[in-house]
Amino acid sequence: MKLHPHHVRLAARKLLGAAGLTRLVCLVAVLATVGLLPWLSQRDPALTVLRARSAEQEATEEALSAIREDLGLDAGPLSLLGSWASDLLHGDFGTSWVSGTDVLPSVVAGLQVSLGLMGAALGVAVLLAAVLVAPVLVRGRGSAGALAAMLAAVPEFLLATIALLVCGVWLGWLPTAGWAGPEYLVLPAIALGVPAGGLLGRLIADALPAVLDERWVELWRGAGVSRTRVSAAALKRVLPPLVPQFGMVAVGLTGGAVAVEMVFAVPGIGRTALGAAKSQDLPLLQGSVLALLLLGLVAGAVAVGVRRRLLGPALRDAGLTLPPARPVRTHPAIPSTLFTLLAVTIGWGLLRDPYTVNTAARLAAPSWAHPLGTDALGRDVLARLGHGAASTVGTAAAICVLSLLVALALGFLPGIAAGAADIANALPPVIVGILVAAAAGPGTGGAALAVALISWPALSAHAAALVQEVRASAFLTAQRAMGATPFWILTRHVLPSVAAPVARHALLRLPGIALALASLGFLGLGAQPPAPEWGLLLDESRAYVERAPWAALAPAVALALLAGLAVSGAAAVQGRRPTRGAIGASGTRRGARVVQKETSVGV
Repeated sequence: MKLHPHHVRLAARKLLGAAGLTRLVCLVAVLATVGLLPWLSQRDPALTVLRARSAEQEATEEALSAIREDLGLDAGPLSLLGSWASDLLHGDFGTSWVSGTDVLPSVVAGLQVSLGLMGAALGVAVLLAAVLVAPVLVRGRGSAGALAAMLAAVPEFLLATIALLVCGVWLGWLPTAGWAGPEYLVLPAIALGVPAGGLLGRLIADALPAVLDERWVELWRGAGVSRTRVSAAALKRVLPPLVPQFGMVAVGLTGGAVAVEMVFAVPGIGRTALGAAKSQDLPLLQGSVLALLLLGLVAGAVAVGVRRRLLGPALRDAGLTLPPARPVRTHPAIPSTLFTLLAVTIGWGLLRDPYTVNTAARLAAPSWAHPLGTDALGRDVLARLGHGAASTVGTAAAICVLSLLVALALGFLPGIAAGAADIANALPPVIVGILVAAAAGPGTGGAALAVALISWPALSAHAAALVQEVRASAFLTAQRAMGATPFWILTRHVLPSVAAPVARHALLRLPGIALALASLGFLGLGAQPPAPEWGLLLDESRAYVERAPWAALAPAVALALLAGLAVSGAAAVQGRRPTRGAIGASGTRRGARVVQKETSVGV
């Protein structure tokens, strides 16, 4: 039966309507959560504001009641939220509960600083991506290799700490804190732009060899077209399908900027939001989160517009997909070596006590008694590194399982999942961590919830693509013709075909989730002292990084090894030749390609 174009348009409009409605509901839910933080929090906001305004004033019931009346807390959550929304429509972001100043100027000032930092970081990313892609265009084969993958997997806060330690402290080339001139922009922009550039370079370089093998390239070269024109056309062919990933890179910059701003004491919007969450300054937190959310949504919308512009009316039907990317082969010895090194270090640390305080040995250099030295309280760094790995990786594994279950459920509801995924993609883990910490207080559970809330979209998109292709396969049509029930088809054919590839995808994202948890711990939004969590270890060592760099380098190197293990392990698995029957349906092949792309993106 031939479908009428009118029916096709109606179906597409219905699907877009479901996604748009879900997107609107999720956006309202996020903003309402921010507005209801005083009632969701376990702390009394009146007491917090009183302490912020005057630490010496006694917290009497009369003083707290006066503050509640002044802030409008007695009117109830709906009244306060409605008042904030009404003022927001008139361009009024409210007044800070702590300082008493207008919120809008503070948000605008912080946003200008963050946009300047992100612009400089984007410039660094583009330059680095060009360097990584240039050899592929010259040779016409190969990829950016393991270097780009490693750069893409290193978290911004880790690179910021290393840059501060090496370039700022040891070499003294550049300032390490503040925002007083162009020289203060260099280190933060490099820390923020290098991982983004590695990701952009890896995505383009992985796709280019297959494009350069297409028939049109051979015809152009035979006709005498210059290498420059062929390279430009190949880039134009590669970029449109990858532009949505570039939008995710921009969103990642908004989240990574929070940690980088904290490391270098940059007065940006992320640092402003984090400070407002810790002091429960609700109006300032609302304005900052709204600015960050809109920034993420605008980045995604710009990516969609750029993609349409690159495609043009003549290419919208022919240039939507790329040929299969060639797997990057990595020798199994590389991930095996990294795993052995990491496992031995963690196992050795688990045999030691991470909580014993010995002030006589504080900041001791590495020795036989303390192979990785001690921290400011004389605690063994190796022991804290090993015990921190157990908690971090265990929490990440639980998040992976939860994200897998959510993705499998939403894979059968692509219209609804698409709208929710847009909002989840616009909220980096740091921003969600700020909201969760403001509501429930910082802790391991809050950090895990924050990462879980935004870790499912990539898996859900993978599951939805596989569900669509498996349902359209010929063998399912035969099953229906033989009288198989929908439940039988779902449980015996669809779910087994979808669950295995998505489960492998979830497993490959485990190190990235662990890195996200470490970044929240680094910002004080995750595990709290004296827990030996890797991000918290980095945060605690910042104060004495010049005197005892080993305390900071130990978790930094461990995170780098974890990132390298994720990248090289995924490359080793993808580089294997599939055995007969290992990849049967075309949908599974496409799923493998989705895994390859998503693995490089991280969390």
